[in-house]
Amino acid sequence: MYANEPMADIARFLKRLQWGVVVLAVLWLIWALGPILSPFVLGALLGWLGDPLVDRLERSGRSRNVAVALVFTLMVLLLVLALLILVPMIERQVVTLLDLLPRVQEWVMGTAMPWIEQRTGVELAGWLDPQAMIGLLREHWQEAGGVAASVFGYVSRSGMAVVAWVANIVLLPLLTFYFLRDWDKLVERVAALVPRDRIGTVSRLAHESNDVLSAFLRGQILVMIALGAIYAVGLTLVGLKVGLLIGLIAGLISFVPYLGTAVGVVLGLIAAFVQPGADFTLVLMVAAVFVAGQMIEGYVLTPRIVGDRIGLHPMAVIFAIMAGGQLFGFIGMLMALPVAAVANVLLRFAQERYTRSRLYAGDAAGDGAMPAVAGTATAAAGGAQPEADGAAVEDMPAGQVAEATTEKESE
Repeated sequence: MYANEPMADIARFLKRLQWGVVVLAVLWLIWALGPILSPFVLGALLGWLGDPLVDRLERSGRSRNVAVALVFTLMVLLLVLALLILVPMIERQVVTLLDLLPRVQEWVMGTAMPWIEQRTGVELAGWLDPQAMIGLLREHWQEAGGVAASVFGYVSRSGMAVVAWVANIVLLPLLTFYFLRDWDKLVERVAALVPRDRIGTVSRLAHESNDVLSAFLRGQILVMIALGAIYAVGLTLVGLKVGLLIGLIAGLISFVPYLGTAVGVVLGLIAAFVQPGADFTLVLMVAAVFVAGQMIEGYVLTPRIVGDRIGLHPMAVIFAIMAGGQLFGFIGMLMALPVAAVANVLLRFAQERYTRSRLYAGDAAGDGAMPAVAGTATAAAGGAQPEADGAAVEDMPAGQVAEATTEKESE
């Protein structure tokens, strides 16, 4: 038995190495095919998001095709309404914000900086130039308006870029429709490929990952939209001219705990201070909107919609977003949190397996000391000693099993 143990360990190592090579090859293939995978990834994501609603409509008596058509039409209408309503409003708010920048500069240099210098003794003017920062911000905002024209010019000069762009536009709704229609079949086919001796573990991990992704994509996104709407409507109602823009920004970055509120409060208070004709009452009302939004999020939105299923620490959230942006750009930032959430599920599973392994138990598991301790603890608690003895015998090497049997018979 002892002679076969090294060979068994080598066989297990080689098997895991083969799986590691397969995983690396798949990751490399995904990276190499990245430029053409975008519509497929987005289509699969939209199909996964809409599948629960399709299943619910199907259970109500409608056919799968009718349910898919209804959900697909709803997605298109929501996108069109968002583009027709939000984009013009945001554009007007950006123009208003640009008009407020000179007043922001005046307030920072004439009020904020002297107040900070007086109370801290730190001279900010020596290393901070608000005028240059405001000018740089204005320049970038103005240049942002020409991004679409630049992109269109680049696309028009490149024939392959035109083909790829048109193909993505045409493929995305088509792929979304097919993913919505065939999602359940795709899941069944993938499940059929899993080895039968691993189906329990894979099914458990898949369900946990689905719960986590549902909490984030179907839950956290709803919280972000609801919170952005609360901030935008509240700030607009209290009289803040750029309330819609600041509210949407604060809501959309609220997936990082406390970051959305902090950014929204800072931007909202500065905008309230520099808004023409505003008084201190507006500042208090802006602060009250964010306090009310935080209370609604903490006591209503997050507990009811998301819960505690994501399980990511705020530092892990920030690191995942930065790492995704560094490795894969904007798409990486969008996919960072879902990938991190699934990775968190896999890490918890790996930790669970590790804490039950002989490596974690140390030498005690190899010489039979751990089973003996377990048996003693069971006996002291009045438990069933035969089960503990059986567990101890299973963990013993063959020689120790024979010695233990001889000693028991001699007793």
